[in-house]
Amino acid sequence: MGPHPAVAAIRLAVRRVLHDLLTDHHTSSEQHPHERPPTRPLVLVACSGGADSMALASALAFEAPKLGLRAGGITVDHGLQPGSDLRAEEVVLRLRELGLDPVESTAVSVGREGGPEAAARDARYAALDAAAERHGALAVLLGHTRDDQAETVLLGLARGSGIRSLSGMAAVSGADGRYRRPFLELDRQTARKACMVQSLPVWDDPHNADPAYTRSRLRHEGLPALEKALGKGVVEALARTAQLSRDDADALDAWARQAEASVRDAAGLLECAKLYALPPAVRRRILRQAAIEAGAPAGSLFARHIEEVDRLITGWRGQGAINLPGKVVAQRQGGRLVIRQG
Repeated sequence: MGPHPAVAAIRLAVRRVLHDLLTDHHTSSEQHPHERPPTRPLVLVACSGGADSMALASALAFEAPKLGLRAGGITVDHGLQPGSDLRAEEVVLRLRELGLDPVESTAVSVGREGGPEAAARDARYAALDAAAERHGALAVLLGHTRDDQAETVLLGLARGSGIRSLSGMAAVSGADGRYRRPFLELDRQTARKACMVQSLPVWDDPHNADPAYTRSRLRHEGLPALEKALGKGVVEALARTAQLSRDDADALDAWARQAEASVRDAAGLLECAKLYALPPAVRRRILRQAAIEAGAPAGSLFARHIEEVDRLITGWRGQGAINLPGKVVAQRQGGRLVIRQG
């Protein structure tokens, strides 16, 4: 008799990602034969001890050796609750029991920038990046599920910042595709069920139920209310929206990159008349990129900033320079748009 359907589902999802990783790895090894590592490649799992990441760790431990890969784990102690260091040590023991090696816990200090959730996320990814570099890992697997994706899409919708924010989390992201999310098409319930039938102990982070956190309120109040009003398929539909939005955003980004050269004059300045002729979605992407290249921090550059700059082209009434984050200034000068440090 085969494994329980939930266990089979998580293992298949991980196997697919590991196959992709091996394909990419073999291709790069052929291009750089002298860089081939002497040991079997390592794949790390980021594990909080929650159901999603414990299920992911168990599937990685099962699948990696069959493909000639080593499986390791890392847990990040954010230090946001009393006893979080003990919790991290417990997760390390559980990962070792699954057969993962190397396994480590890393403590981070969470700043305040961008709110508590963003600050914790920034600290976590910095720690995961450092661990991946230190161990020379091929990839770091993350346990985000389809439910997480639906929440991310709704948060993006509430921000009102365009289709890129509706495209949710990518299955592959980070430097050189370091981060992989095998569970984006599986629901949270499948991961929890897989832990249950394998008798894996699971820890429920109290932050996930804390109404002080936006995502927590969305999870416990927002999505259930939407499902009640619109039916059970909401999570699946939102995840599908993410994928379609991602494809659209990628296409528009590519179009903007190609169009950018055609709207610059011989001196490299942006020509307002040529920008005006482009579709707004393409033009605004070019303006955003120009602002970032001039030194505006991407995370502080909002849709309203770009709309103001856009009005220098579409609603020209002789208005003065526009101040952007990072001390960047945008102004119109004789049919040209100049974006530079002020």
